[in-house]
Amino acid sequence: MKRWTALLRGVNLGGRKLLSSDLKAITEGLGYERVETLLASGNVVFDSTESGPEIERRLEAAFLEHGLKTDVIVRDLDEMRAAIAANPYEEAAIDHPSHMLVTFHRDPFPEGPLERHAEIHAGPERMQAIGRELYVDYTSQQAMRDSKLLQTMAKAKFPKIATARNWNTVNKLAAMLADG
Repeated sequence: MKRWTALLRGVNLGGRKLLSSDLKAITEGLGYERVETLLASGNVVFDSTESGPEIERRLEAAFLEHGLKTDVIVRDLDEMRAAIAANPYEEAAIDHPSHMLVTFHRDPFPEGPLERHAEIHAGPERMQAIGRELYVDYTSQQAMRDSKLLQTMAKAKFPKIATARNWNTVNKLAAMLADG
């Protein structure tokens, strides 16, 4: 039995609602054990003997049956710890953790989109891809609020199967995984 976290994309944004109690019930309904949710933004931690890709497929199908089409990205404790250790913006994680995002991708972040993005976006954000994660330091609350980053990411053809969490949430999820 292994402890996993599942990160749902775009939950409780733009009218796409899923209560934490429903997230927990759906996850338990698939037979996953020791299910816990974090915040109301599509974070669930649980135990399973299945592989990551199998969990992603089963959860996506279950949510679709309940009327929510969403992508699911899963990570185990070792993968979360590796993502935390790889953070290229340690000072941002300390100075402004709620404005430092980690975007989790299903597959390794491809070469090319960051270079294309640099050609079309001159914002203050800093970005670096490492493995399956993209780290974004918004530098300040103002930079995050006024950012055109999401619009230019689409033009640069960033991978679509991805979901972001701020540094505080990443660390809370890692702690929940470690408590297992």
